[in-house]
Amino acid sequence: MTESKGPSKRPRKAASPAKASSAAESVAQESVTQESAAPEASTHAAPGDSTVKLPPREAAVEALMRLAAEQPWSDIEIGDIAREAGLTLAELRDLFPSKGAILGGLTRIIDRKVLEGDLAGLEEEPTRERLFDVLMRRLDAMEPYKPALRRIAYALRGEPLSMLALNGVMMNSHRYMLAAAGIDTEGPLGQLKLQGVVIAFARVTQTWLEDDDPALARTMARLDKEIRNGERIMERAEDARRLTAPLRALGRSLLDRRPRERRSRDGDETDPAAAI
Repeated sequence: MTESKGPSKRPRKAASPAKASSAAESVAQESVTQESAAPEASTHAAPGDSTVKLPPREAAVEALMRLAAEQPWSDIEIGDIAREAGLTLAELRDLFPSKGAILGGLTRIIDRKVLEGDLAGLEEEPTRERLFDVLMRRLDAMEPYKPALRRIAYALRGEPLSMLALNGVMMNSHRYMLAAAGIDTEGPLGQLKLQGVVIAFARVTQTWLEDDDPALARTMARLDKEIRNGERIMERAEDARRLTAPLRALGRSLLDRRPRERRSRDGDETDPAAAI
């Protein structure tokens, strides 16, 4: 999040097919799930296409999202997902450890849709505009799953463990979104920057779920506002870091000096006998 002047504007683009997002408590397990030994592709289709063959992992995510668009999250069983995806329970188990992990798998698919898109020319834009564009592309990719995401978001709202697991998944996801926007996430303030974007996008998503205007005017206004708020927070964090730099340097020098003082008194500290 950085500086630039004037409101962010972006022409609307056609929604990209992708898979939905959110999390149950086992979403975090998805990041360590092995992607090997998958069965043959399912014949279930992506949204809007009844003929496309999907890889089994994508078929499972698609199946979950179709079910979630029609019934409460708590009513969906693992067996229902397997049947809807055209998979056996054994095949589904090899792909995902739980319903929450299937839901978490959606973020990878959405990430890929955004990252595989044409990002040419973004590097010439101000940082604010780059981030705005990347996050709007993410919402475009989520558009086919809006009815399901609306139901899931409502169901998970009162589950703090699920929301905590989702936060971890989204931290990994948005690390790539910031990279696509040319924003670094390493260094002392990188984690703060990353967590700030995750929180900001969650707020924007709440507005997006209620925004039925095809132009998404409310959503874009909320995203622009959140990015500007994030810029102000990061500016204050940078100022605080500069102001506290002398204190940090003093602390490091004291820590560096302690081993040298002990060596002068006790001799070679690598010698086990020095501690006697």
